[in-house]
Amino acid sequence: MENYIAEIKKSISQIVKIPSEEQEQLDGMPFGKPCADALEYFLNLAKSMGFTTHNYENYAGEVTFGEGDEFAILAHLDVVPAGSGWHKDPFGGEIDEENKKIWGRGTMDDKGPAVISLYALKALKDKGFTPSRKIKLIVGCNEESGWRCIDYYNKVAHMPEEGISPDANFPVIYAEKGILHVKFTFKGKGKNFSGLQGGERANMVCDCCKVICDKDGTAYGLKKQGGFWISRGKSAHGSTPECGTNAIPAMLKFLGLDDMESMLFEDKMGLGGIKDETGMLTISPDVIGQQGEDIIVTCDIRYPATFTKDFITDILDKSGTPYEIVNDQAPLYNDKDSFLIRTLCNVYNEECGTDLKPIAIGGGTYARALKYGAAFGPEEDGEESTIHQADEYITFDKIEKCFNIYKKAIYRLTSNK
Repeated sequence: MENYIAEIKKSISQIVKIPSEEQEQLDGMPFGKPCADALEYFLNLAKSMGFTTHNYENYAGEVTFGEGDEFAILAHLDVVPAGSGWHKDPFGGEIDEENKKIWGRGTMDDKGPAVISLYALKALKDKGFTPSRKIKLIVGCNEESGWRCIDYYNKVAHMPEEGISPDANFPVIYAEKGILHVKFTFKGKGKNFSGLQGGERANMVCDCCKVICDKDGTAYGLKKQGGFWISRGKSAHGSTPECGTNAIPAMLKFLGLDDMESMLFEDKMGLGGIKDETGMLTISPDVIGQQGEDIIVTCDIRYPATFTKDFITDILDKSGTPYEIVNDQAPLYNDKDSFLIRTLCNVYNEECGTDLKPIAIGGGTYARALKYGAAFGPEEDGEESTIHQADEYITFDKIEKCFNIYKKAIYRLTSNK
């Protein structure tokens, strides 16, 4: 086992060094060269282990093991932008023996879990295990910004009906909220300033917002730099805006846009209070920009799994502000007592000595690309989360724990025994 863990650490470090943020499309590289490089590295690693691999034109890749009814493990190799505030090189892949961590963007979301899943398959194969199902470890390159990788895979290959995605939380996710990325246009609001810009992705809490303005922003906590007034916050995943500090509200107050601030951050639209067993609706205005005098704000809305998109858009229509939906993912909802959910939850509890129950999340994973899919790890309640934040890391203990859990889960779900 120590040999596997040592190799996993090296492989995570190497793939993290590839800065696979989505970039401009190139010939044969739909998401840019770094994403294609990360996919090539992963598939070559799998091939060196003796697995059959396939590259689907750099949209996605596939590692197969066994024959029979198909079972999917869905992970992704693209990452959100590094953002600001790092104390480590975001693409250094530093193996920190003193603190027993590997640092870098993607260590937890989702390169680390993808690599661990691959080594779990290798360990099973090395022990002589022959799965009763055809396992497809599918890795996409566009999960963080559109899912075109999955759309393409569905066109040229066959997606299994059942599987897991190691891209969320333990013990197991039985439901995921619906996702709407909504772009609001506030007409004629930017008359007295220019260059308003903030945020990098719709699913990352805005940690930096800047503007050119003659007013003094000191009283609002802004600082002057290079001709811009700058508001700073702390990034977090768009599904958990409470874990970050959004830089946009202070900027709107500085610019005298109190009506925008109250609509976007004080629930003047009336979205508050929408909840069910899968949680409360959240809204995170994460990207802001200026087009002439118009201000464009993209919000990440996560709505409870038993509600519909139409229910939410009916409320948005009443706001009176023009908007367009730029991303729409329906909720995922599984039976907590299904074989898949029950098996995964049992595996986690056995390995960890716990008695936890399936949970719901606001995040959106590849699990919803499956008819029967469940997100499964790697995060756990009570631990620090650095996903979509500065100084992302994975601990050595986490690597070992996930390796053992994924090995057992794959065996249980693909074995006749």
